[in-house]
Amino acid sequence: MRTLIISCALAFASVSAFAQGYQFTEVVKLPATPVKNQAATGTCWCFATTSFMESELLRMGKGTYDLSEMFIVRQKYMNQLQDNYLRGGNGNIGQGSLSHTFMNAYKQVGIVPEEVYTGINYNSDKHNHSEMVRFMSAIADVAVKSKQRSPQYYELINNLFDTYLGKVPEKFTYNGKEYTPKSFAAFLGLDMDNYIELTSFTHHPYYQKFDVEVPDNWEHSFMYNLPLDEMMETVDYALNNGFTVCWDGDVSEKGFSFQNGVAINPEVKKVEDLSDTDRARFEKLDEKGRLEEVFKFERPYPEINVTPEVRQQGYEAFVTTDDHLMHLTGITKDQNGTKYYITKNSWGTERHKFGGYLNMSESFVRAKTIYVMVHKDAIPKALKAKLGIN
Repeated sequence: MRTLIISCALAFASVSAFAQGYQFTEVVKLPATPVKNQAATGTCWCFATTSFMESELLRMGKGTYDLSEMFIVRQKYMNQLQDNYLRGGNGNIGQGSLSHTFMNAYKQVGIVPEEVYTGINYNSDKHNHSEMVRFMSAIADVAVKSKQRSPQYYELINNLFDTYLGKVPEKFTYNGKEYTPKSFAAFLGLDMDNYIELTSFTHHPYYQKFDVEVPDNWEHSFMYNLPLDEMMETVDYALNNGFTVCWDGDVSEKGFSFQNGVAINPEVKKVEDLSDTDRARFEKLDEKGRLEEVFKFERPYPEINVTPEVRQQGYEAFVTTDDHLMHLTGITKDQNGTKYYITKNSWGTERHKFGGYLNMSESFVRAKTIYVMVHKDAIPKALKAKLGIN
């Protein structure tokens, strides 16, 4: 994920207004923990997946937990350093990753509550990894050029993370009981093998797994490839049956307006559905201006009909890119009956009037999704059978 240094957030009423002209009525709203702020880090992958797992604990009746993102992030950096060294310095040691990175680290080291490991051991009230990752890259580079990882290398790396993130606790007390990170993970009862990543692209066979070609898939995890309609059917089935969805996709488009609390996929040349007032304004603007004005019209703006071919074209032209992970927690509809997905972000609440959430339209999600992750029981039974998932 790109490092997106923005703050944000949202509490939906039964009917809520976002950008001018957009009125939303909730259809499904599932429980989620409070919005957090990844701040000056590229760790949306961990914030989104952690939020998803916290909602899983709520769904399972386990109660409300605030889990430590940075405990997982630290192990992820260690795993990247190992991979990068063995690839002769050609690995990815950037801040981004995908949902399976959380799952792999969780299996390795367990998890701790946020109060046990905040991951901020420097003079700041918010996360900032910019300096730390530069030091990390320098240490990694020396090891690769030396063609060895000396005892001092390991000491430097561990001291670096201890300095910025804090020392990892061997044991801790939570609600009056002593745990290790692994015993706390066992207590929570989350089984990482229950979670499935699904994607949809035409350059690989459907109903088979493939290694999605995005830089943040540095672990080369394989995802199930579905027809677009079936991927979207799974998202809807999950949300309508009490399961939230972890989402990865492109947020670089003009149609993604966190400021306005809406993400749409506008058909910038379509005018017949506009009011007379909006059409007059529209015809005076060039295409760039139209993209900037779509949220100011009197009612929702017409959107693109996204086919698998349209989606694939965006991916292969590098227009649809792997930018950001977020957490889908519900479904809403605008006054025209268009479906949107209630989306929890990780850019905080301080500078955003919608509580850290936004509504992403169905057209936007069809076009701009890289992959989604769901519990295997959130996949329709017929589709599970096609994929051979028990």
